[in-house]
Amino acid sequence: MAKYVYFFGDGTAEGRGDMKNLLGGKGANLAEMTSIGLPVPAGFTVTTEVCTEFYKNDRQYPESLKAEVAEHMARVEALMSKSFGDTQNPLLVSVRSGARASMPGMMDTVLNLGLNDETVQGVIAQSGDARFAYDSYRRFIQMYSNVVLGMDGDILEYLLEKMKDARGVEEDTALTADDLKELVEQFKLKVKEELGQDFPMDPNEQLWGAIGAVFGSWMNARAITYRRLNDIPAEWGTAVNVQSMVFGNMGDDCATGVAFTRDPATGENYFYGEYLINAQGEDVVAGTRTPQPINKAKYKPGDLPAMEDVMPECYGQLDRIRDILEKHYKDMQDIEFTIEKGRLYMLQTRNGKRTAKAAVKTAVDMVAEGLISKKEAIMRVAPEQLDQLLHPSLDPNAEKTVVAKGLPASPGAASGEVVFSADEAEEAAKIGLKVILVRVETSPEDIHGMHAAQGILTARGGMTSHAAVVARGMGKCCVSGCGDIKVDYAAEEFTARNGQVFKKGSVITLDGSTGEVMQGEVPTVQPELTGEFGQLMAWVDGIRRMRVRTNADSPHDSQVARDFGAEGIGLCRTEHMFFEGDRIKSVREMILSADLEGRKRALEKILPMQRTDFLGIFRVMKGLPVTIRLLDPPLHEFLPHSDGDIAELATDMGVPVQTLKAKVESLHEFNPMLGHRGCRLAVTYPEIYDMQVRAIMEAACELVKNEGFDIVPEIMIPLVGEVKELAILRANAIRVADEVIAEYGASVKYLIGTMIELPRAALTADVIANEAEFFSFGTNDLTQTTYGLSRDDSGRFLPFYVEQDIYPNDPFVAIDQEGVGELVKLGCERGRATRPDIKLGICGEHGGEASSVKFCHRIGLDYVSCSPFRVPIARLAAAQAVLEEE
Repeated sequence: MAKYVYFFGDGTAEGRGDMKNLLGGKGANLAEMTSIGLPVPAGFTVTTEVCTEFYKNDRQYPESLKAEVAEHMARVEALMSKSFGDTQNPLLVSVRSGARASMPGMMDTVLNLGLNDETVQGVIAQSGDARFAYDSYRRFIQMYSNVVLGMDGDILEYLLEKMKDARGVEEDTALTADDLKELVEQFKLKVKEELGQDFPMDPNEQLWGAIGAVFGSWMNARAITYRRLNDIPAEWGTAVNVQSMVFGNMGDDCATGVAFTRDPATGENYFYGEYLINAQGEDVVAGTRTPQPINKAKYKPGDLPAMEDVMPECYGQLDRIRDILEKHYKDMQDIEFTIEKGRLYMLQTRNGKRTAKAAVKTAVDMVAEGLISKKEAIMRVAPEQLDQLLHPSLDPNAEKTVVAKGLPASPGAASGEVVFSADEAEEAAKIGLKVILVRVETSPEDIHGMHAAQGILTARGGMTSHAAVVARGMGKCCVSGCGDIKVDYAAEEFTARNGQVFKKGSVITLDGSTGEVMQGEVPTVQPELTGEFGQLMAWVDGIRRMRVRTNADSPHDSQVARDFGAEGIGLCRTEHMFFEGDRIKSVREMILSADLEGRKRALEKILPMQRTDFLGIFRVMKGLPVTIRLLDPPLHEFLPHSDGDIAELATDMGVPVQTLKAKVESLHEFNPMLGHRGCRLAVTYPEIYDMQVRAIMEAACELVKNEGFDIVPEIMIPLVGEVKELAILRANAIRVADEVIAEYGASVKYLIGTMIELPRAALTADVIANEAEFFSFGTNDLTQTTYGLSRDDSGRFLPFYVEQDIYPNDPFVAIDQEGVGELVKLGCERGRATRPDIKLGICGEHGGEASSVKFCHRIGLDYVSCSPFRVPIARLAAAQAVLEEE
């Protein structure tokens, strides 16, 4: 018979830390902590296989599950010397989720389960504290009615706030036992009024309701969104952990807290965390009370008393456990703990979510500490995380008007328009607006808006609040616990301490490294990549085999990419140069000329401009390969469309306005992406490519002859679908290149190749390779032409395809390995069969996406090329691809 339930407690556990697929991360780590002798309250884990069966069988459990749960509950009862549902000596339990991948706050939890009107009297008898018992009972009704019964949590929260107002107190802890007892009755009546049913009093009914709610929460909206953002498959499922309760809310010798074994924002090696006296776990993360620091490592005047001073014995034990956990797991840990009557209990450990800066520093430091190897350090950093390190931060010399200050919850800088709801943030992002999401406090329901926003600002919550933890995981700038602001959702505004009002649409800037909130937009500066980052990337470059180039069209972009470690240019788009300054007039003159001579006159004006462009790029990329794509877009993209621009150009060209207008209209295409562009233009107007090849070769010859450069320009002809197109244009390019070399008397080698961006080109790559010395796979257009999708228009519906699992992800973000990827693989194999030494690369945006880079490594590409800021991401992914094969 299948085993669905695993026990842990009193130093023994049926599970292990390496059983995350079956027990989920929380269950596996509870078992592991129990086995290594840490103080963990007894309990049991219902496996992820039950979750799979639950959804496969119309939310029905396996037949044997109820008996297994009852058997394991009896083991917990025996160990704790209490009985579940007993009125004299009741056992209370928590019911928590636990997927194999950490999903903080995304699924449901119920605490204090087992309480009812009779067992609460047993808790009073056990504890001698009626206030504690009724506080636990009201918390249970609040959580259960929301999580299990589906009632809006604000309804009972309102009654709690009303009670505090009536008693003239601000904190929950100031309510008396009688207040809380009255509140329990109010809560039960409100549940009956709202739901038309009594609050369940049977502890077993409560237990199975909570287990069902946790399994059900695997498919709630916020969990689905989190899985999509973090590539967590739906079929993994969640486990359920049922654990005997320990109480942090029994008095001033009790506490609860969350801590990280290192600073999750910076990676500094000090014990980082917060705790609350006389509280339960949700109080710390929900931000309803201001937490206190666990130690004085970063203590500032005015901070609340640290646990190190208030509970020195428990802190000392916790600090020793910190050391045990880091040495055992060999990674930074995120831990939850509760202190009941001076006794410490561990409720969770997991690998901590961290910023990119912290991930890099922690990995490098742990190598120096002898905890992990260099290879393990490389695998510890997610390539996508590096994006956080590569973008600007606030200019320290810029003028700024600070209007409020909160906690520096997640580093970075962000400016944007203020919005007050997650839905508004998401809608604004869809139309390209940059926004800052401002909330009193965030909840898991806000995750879609947090993802869409540039940054998050909350009035409440600590450094381990929901907003802080989720923002750090996303790499979003976040300022939390900003008591300097008062948020008014109804008026859609917040007021700073100085009385200044910021309405919806006002622009503010956040500095997540200092906690400052500033008026307006503050300038930024480029990041400096040194220290631990440089060390990690040096290890990376010693392991990877695939080269990483960049897509760059200017000397500036080329320099940025080279500073980030680019090993050449894989795509220089010459059309981008055509829009600069006054040269667009010459380009338009060339397009609209009535005859060849007119086009040539215009091209002669463009030639020196293009030559200057290539001189600048070649100088920056000295000693490295540069692939230059000849003109690709349809000509109409360069044309004037307003009457004023057409009239101005007509005057410059000396032709009637109507003549020019007619010419513009004649070049209109219904589907320009599949129209007269790329090599098709050059077959029709060979003089365009002749000018560009001349500009490339003149620049190369000048540098070789006058500055001693060693250059091998790579001339790329785009959109080839038939080898005869390439044969004609290659012959033309060779003719012009050789003419230039002869004119300069220089010795310059050059390569001519093509961009494989049409399915037919990939399928006939063996024939095309006869005319090409290199292939560069243009996976942006290859994806469009393989799927029959427009990249510009498909954004309206692709998210629905991803949400409904029609596509595993957006094929323009991560390469479709089964379809588009198979064409790339086929093109490589057929190209090499004809020309074994052919150079193969990829230059679509996929070249900077980690899973796509790893795919390119597996099929044997020589290089990937991506935007400058994604070069380190590609370098790291390429190294990880090598290590994943070992």
